[in-house]
Amino acid sequence: MMKGRPRVPTGGSTKGTTVVWGDYGLRMCDHGRRISAKHFKMAEDTIKARLRGQKYRLYKRKCCNVGVFISGNEMRMGKGKGSFDHWAARVAANQVIFEIRGVLHEQVIRDAFRLAGNKLPGQYEIITKNDPAVVGITKLENGLTLEDLKRPRKKLPASVVEETSTSATEASSSAPPPS
Repeated sequence: MMKGRPRVPTGGSTKGTTVVWGDYGLRMCDHGRRISAKHFKMAEDTIKARLRGQKYRLYKRKCCNVGVFISGNEMRMGKGKGSFDHWAARVAANQVIFEIRGVLHEQVIRDAFRLAGNKLPGQYEIITKNDPAVVGITKLENGLTLEDLKRPRKKLPASVVEETSTSATEASSSAPPPS
């Protein structure tokens, strides 16, 4: 049986970090973890209770497809795998858990997602359809692309290098000497 955090793939992918079907989403901004089906059901029921009587559509982006097996405490080594306990899902960092679409006020949606995030383990943020994708913990915004992250030591054009070197020498020559 594995101790510590569950293994969750956290490679350089933007898959699952943006809102696809809805207008707003609940994204985990914590490290990867294993979340049980009971937590997902409790968060979903909280959203449905908060939005009761409204016209909306709730999308669940994660499904619980990992069986968790346990053996009793103070058991000796060996004796098999253990008995089935519950279903869980491995959720990587910055993955969207829920999405919502409908004719709802933004504050009502934010309140429902805030209540649902309190029921789930970890930290969550509420995002919109226009929010940038995320790779690891880096948001792809202000012209930053996935290709820039794959090649962090990209060579600059010669003209840019010359401009920075001349401006640095001018700044050092114009500065008064330290006394």
